[in-house]
Amino acid sequence: MPTEAFLNEACTLVGDLGWSFYFVPTTAARAEALDLDVFSFYAIGRGGVLGDVEPSVVVSAFGYFKPSIVEFLWNEGRSKVPPREAARQHLAAAHDFARATFGGIEGLDRYCAAAEKVVRAAQGSLAAMALFAGYAAEPLPDDAPAKALQLTATLREFRGSAHLVALVANGVDPKVAHYLRRPEMFSTFGWTDAEAPETSDADIEALAAADELTDRLVAPAYDVLSSAEQDDFLAGLRAMEAAIDAPIGVSEVA
Repeated sequence: MPTEAFLNEACTLVGDLGWSFYFVPTTAARAEALDLDVFSFYAIGRGGVLGDVEPSVVVSAFGYFKPSIVEFLWNEGRSKVPPREAARQHLAAAHDFARATFGGIEGLDRYCAAAEKVVRAAQGSLAAMALFAGYAAEPLPDDAPAKALQLTATLREFRGSAHLVALVANGVDPKVAHYLRRPEMFSTFGWTDAEAPETSDADIEALAAADELTDRLVAPAYDVLSSAEQDDFLAGLRAMEAAIDAPIGVSEVA
């Protein structure tokens, strides 16, 4: 498969699957056990790989969010759970979801092998990739379903970190990028209608250039895969995507 076509499909699926566990009932249950709501658990859990840092550091890593929302959620979370512990609990929530959803998928071990190869290649240059670096440093579980989702979440952070670099390089405010790409979710990230930016054709062109640069930044890590490994990678992602709508847990496998 041509590199561009492979990246388009692979990165789209990684982007969708990498956050699939964030707000599901089992994740909410882990949040409740920590005396957190699912949103503060998201902030302290996802950002917890950075350590016990000031909110501005998390704002820098998350990119698209209104800073005051990140500050509120981060401070609320770390008032109850140390950030590194929250990160481990958030990944454990990913594992819970993966085992219940992807346990019956065959071939996930081959997906994991390919995904690990990409992560290792990406770790060769970690400049400006703090959130990805934090995720990539976390130990992986032994079972394929849990490992598959953690690797997918890690690769999502890889592209997300690269995209923030590309936005800055092309002079695009992440707030503008978010509004242009997903205006229906603008308020979800803490912004009000009154804070909606005025955008121009130049902004649209700069965002397109940032998207192209993002692809160039992540492509070398994916280029380490052979044609067969590309097939394994896409097969695993497609199977996980299908299982979101029709879960097959470990206990259901004959």
